[in-house]
Order: sequence, then structure tokens, then C-alpha cells
Amino acid sequence: MKKIGLFMLTALVGGLVAVGAYKLLEKDAPLSFEEKQKVSYASIKPPVVDGGFIDFTQAAAIATPAVVHIKTTYEQPTAESSPRGADPFRDFFGDRGLEDFFGERRGRGPAIGSGSGVIISNDGYIVTNNHVIKDASKIDVVLNDKRSYSAKVIGSDPNTDLALLKISEKNLPFLAYANSDEVKVGEWVLAVGNPFNLTSTVTAGIVSAKGRNINIIGSEDPGVKFPIESFIQTDAAVNPGNSGGALINTRGELIGINTAIASQTGSYAGYSFAVPVNIAKKIMNDLLEFGAVQRAFLGVTISDVTAALAEEKSIKSTKGVYVQAIAENGAADGAGIKEGDVIRKVNGVEVNTVSELQEQISRQRPGDNIPVLIVRDDKEKMITVTLKNEDKTYAAVKRVPSEVLNTLGATFENLTATDKKSFKLQGGVKIAGITGGKLQQNGIKPGFIVTKIDNKPVLTKEEAENILAAKTSNTITLEGFYPQNPSSRYIFSFNTK
Repeated sequence: MKKIGLFMLTALVGGLVAVGAYKLLEKDAPLSFEEKQKVSYASIKPPVVDGGFIDFTQAAAIATPAVVHIKTTYEQPTAESSPRGADPFRDFFGDRGLEDFFGERRGRGPAIGSGSGVIISNDGYIVTNNHVIKDASKIDVVLNDKRSYSAKVIGSDPNTDLALLKISEKNLPFLAYANSDEVKVGEWVLAVGNPFNLTSTVTAGIVSAKGRNINIIGSEDPGVKFPIESFIQTDAAVNPGNSGGALINTRGELIGINTAIASQTGSYAGYSFAVPVNIAKKIMNDLLEFGAVQRAFLGVTISDVTAALAEEKSIKSTKGVYVQAIAENGAADGAGIKEGDVIRKVNGVEVNTVSELQEQISRQRPGDNIPVLIVRDDKEKMITVTLKNEDKTYAAVKRVPSEVLNTLGATFENLTATDKKSFKLQGGVKIAGITGGKLQQNGIKPGFIVTKIDNKPVLTKEEAENILAAKTSNTITLEGFYPQNPSSRYIFSFNTK
């Protein structure tokens, strides 16, 4: 009996040690959103539509509480200020452009925008589109039950048009991730969002196509260097205000983030597009863990294998993606992939278009080893490729504020209440001191008030440092003015290297 008691005590102590060790590890690295969802969904099984009748009620009931209304505020540009920038969506949406699609209103006073977002964990993390919150001076999130919160931008990625927000609340309803690879053309789906400021609107349609590249991301945005487009196309009605909302399956699981519509009027015309959730969840985890997207590169120039190309290059099949060129010292170069190879599979997934291959690579991080199936001289060959980052190394991209600030040679301080009142600003940061570095080289003097960094409004010193910490490129753009002449706005753009 004593032995049994001793055994049970040992097991109990061992369990407590294991739990304690887990808690210690938990503090070191944030849980991924998949892990966060598993904790809450461990004993919850989304209902499955049964029988021969189409019933969307259960899926809608699951999704609507987890889709939020995002309201954004923008400072109106003055006559001396530079505009917010070109509208890359204008040609796509016709004359009305991006402003109308996201419900933005202009006139006297601040401009107001409207969009949607999806709660992806019960502790307040929300995914939306980058262009829904881009340049916003204030972001408010309104839940389905009408509670309202001020949101913080954790990070954004213009290359996939996604952003991660955070509100201070717990025990929130959220949507579980589906596997967007398993989504089938012809499958019923629901779009959930806030079109025309009509909250919690659900529309139904089918998946019309997958892997769509419509050349809309970054068409006129200098901040977009490596756009990733592999949209799910659907005929579910999506209208102004739906952007950033949920595309779900009939089980109420998230399969995509509604992003764009094809229209000449700005309203739904039969085609809408969503970022697949398998791309979104990788981007969200990167922003949560690093504050910056870990972009992996294969190091190839590629094209679709068309019938004409197959005939020209004597390729027997139009399946796969043709390798036109290899980047020197890139991942493909180091692994032995050659110009003229045809890539058939990446990480076990068939790829038949450029967008499909880009989607698979976008889910990886630098340093990841992935199998790539190629065809060379009519023979299949499996090659293991270790992916690299933009600088052709395997390192994670994460800049700390001190490194960037040292390069700039600047110290920031928050504007005083007097400054804010005098210049009619909600916030901003002043360059308190300059000790050489890039700012001095570009003629910037102490006292300069920074209102935007990389076209993102900054209200506090912390926000300025967070933007700099999340940078993945070497170009920095500062916008602001000198107190002596607040009506004259200046834009400085320079390379940090």
C-alpha cells in the first residue's frame, strides 16, 4: 500500500513539474494561432450540414459573432501635404476606386473608413486587410454585440494585403482555421462582413476558382516588393465594407479573408476574391512572433507552362511551372535546380501556375527545408531546397529599434500637450537629437516633427519605434514638418545601408 502511495505521489510531482516546465516555456515563445485555437476548440466540433438539403444556418451562427466591424479615421491632407498615395485598386474597381469599396467618406473633418475583420483567438487578435487600416490615425473595432474597442496594429504585410490587430479583451468568439488546400471548386461558401455599414451580413455562393492572380496587390504601391496573389474566387456577394471579412465553409470554418471584387462600379458584379487562410495563418504567426513577415525565397524566375512554351522548349506536358532563370547564390542555385527545369510539386503539393507555386513558398520561412519535384530531360527528380531570405541568408528578419535608431542617428520624444494643441495634432513624435547617421546625411535637423513613417501615421514614440522594429526593407520614408513653418510639409526617403 505504501508503494502504491509513493508511486502516486511521484506521478503527481512529475505531472506538476511537467506543467511548470510547460508554463516556463510558454513565456519564452508565443503560442501560434493554431495552438491558441486548439486550446479552445479541443472539445468543440463545428456542426456538419446533414442530409440532402443545403442549410447555412449553423455556419452563419458560428461565424457572425466572430466577424467584427472595423472603423478607421484618417487625417485629412492639407493643400501643402502630399496625398495618401496612388490608389492601386482604382482601375480594378472603376472610377469609384478603393475609397468607395471600403466605405470611406471624405469632406470636412477627418475622413472615415469602414471594413471588416475576423477574430482568430479568444484573447483579441484580429486579422483584416492591410488596406483597411493603412494610414489610419485611429482604428476602432465594433463587435457583433456592439461592444467597441480601440485596436492596436501588431503588424501588417502589404505583399499579401493582410494585417494583424489586437484589442484588449478575453473570452471572445473566434473562427477556427480550415485547410484552404482542401477547398474544392463548386463548394458552397459564405461571405460574412459589414457591407455598406450593414453589420453582420451573410451571403452565399460557391468557389468559382482557386489560385487566381489578378495583379492588384501593389500595382502602384512602392511598399510592395513581392506581391503574393493566389486568391480563392467566389460568386458570394461582396460589397463595400466586406473587405477583411470572413469566407467560411459550411462547417463555419475560416477558409479565406475577403479582399477584392471585380467591378466597374465599386459594387458587386459577380466576382470576389479572398486570400486563402493557409497564407493568412502563416503571416499572422510571423507578425505575432517576429513583428515582421519571414519571407522565404526559392530564387527562381518562373512562368506558366503554356502550350506554346511546351512546344518551343520540347516539354511533353503543360503541367508544372517553367524555370526561366536562377538567382545566383539563391536557394534553388544551391540545391541544384537549373534553368529549363519544370517544377511539378513543392512540399508535396502540385503546382501548375506561378501563383500556386508562390502560395506554397509564401507559407515557408527562411531556413525551411522543402522537397521540390522537378522534371529535367523528361525525368522526374526530387530535390531538397533550403529556402533563403531576401538577402540570400537563412536568418530570421527581426530588427530591434535600437539598431535602426543607431543607423538613423536620432532620438525621438513624444509631442507635448502644448505642441499637439498648437499644431492641431492628435499625436506625433519630435526628433529630439541627431548624432550623425542617415538623418544628418539627408539634411534633417533636430526639432523636426514626424507625423508618418513609411506612410503610416505615428502618434507616439512607441509607435514610431514599433514601425521601425518591424521593417523588412532598407528604405525609410519620413513625413512631417518643422515647428517654425508647420504649413510646409516635407518627405524624406533614404536607404539605411
